[in-house]
Amino acid sequence: MSAHSSTRKPSWLKVRAPSGENFARLKTLFGGLKLATVCQEARCPNIGECWSGGTATIMIMGDTCTRGCKFCHVKTGHPRGELDPLEPEKVAFSLSQLDLEYVVITSVDRDDLPDQGAGHFARTVRTTKKLNPELLIEILTPDFRGRSELIDIVVEAKPDVFAHNVETVERLQKSVRDPRAGYRQSLSVLQRVKGKDPTRYTKSSLMLGLGETDGEILQCLKDLRAVGCDVVTFGQYLQPTPRHLPVESYVTLEKFKEWETLAQGMGFLYVASGPLVRSSYRAGEFFMKGICGGAKGTDL
Repeated sequence: MSAHSSTRKPSWLKVRAPSGENFARLKTLFGGLKLATVCQEARCPNIGECWSGGTATIMIMGDTCTRGCKFCHVKTGHPRGELDPLEPEKVAFSLSQLDLEYVVITSVDRDDLPDQGAGHFARTVRTTKKLNPELLIEILTPDFRGRSELIDIVVEAKPDVFAHNVETVERLQKSVRDPRAGYRQSLSVLQRVKGKDPTRYTKSSLMLGLGETDGEILQCLKDLRAVGCDVVTFGQYLQPTPRHLPVESYVTLEKFKEWETLAQGMGFLYVASGPLVRSSYRAGEFFMKGICGGAKGTDL
């Protein structure tokens, strides 16, 4: 199987500029409460579609990450231990103002904090659930340095889905991610979640187009299944600025479909695979139709 097409940007990666009433409303709401969204900070290509449809991914614990992954557009630096103590209430309130069934809460890495932000993350989930009891919550977390006691703090808040991304295949980890991250460490996070609470759904994501081989992707899928990962997503890596890693290749639509079919056959409860798929993209549909509805591999 040929993994990739050329390095020329294909036409299907072009997206509309964000617009619409709902987009403007969300921008005003999040801006007024000084809440960061990964949609904006990471320059997600789907911001227009998701925001216009009333879906967004909230990013907590500030807009400055203590790590410097070579693929990510989020600002890096030293937040010096600062946290907004009212942020959990702000997040819960802002989500109560929206007509949502599903939300994703993610964060920057906070290696500067003693608990790396695990307690703040857990409080945000609990506060949001209390104010929005019908809302399904997916969290996309840092690795907490693989510390089981910190992972447990977040699991005990009972998010509906616990996501943590391996990002790329094992061989490319050091060239793609911050040195403090790691393939085995990320797998251990997903494994710990299942060990602590087998009823939590777990999820991970792979960026393609960074120079990985088919065999390496397949091995990664086997490794994810071995730690009980329930949901996997595949997306095309896009270089956010010239300072970031270049795109090695653009994966064809046919190849994304092949990976979707293969992963479904390996027993993942749901697979999302396509050039513009991101870990949190249309997460509600993936969860509601793919897991709650009991349908495997339903096209969305």
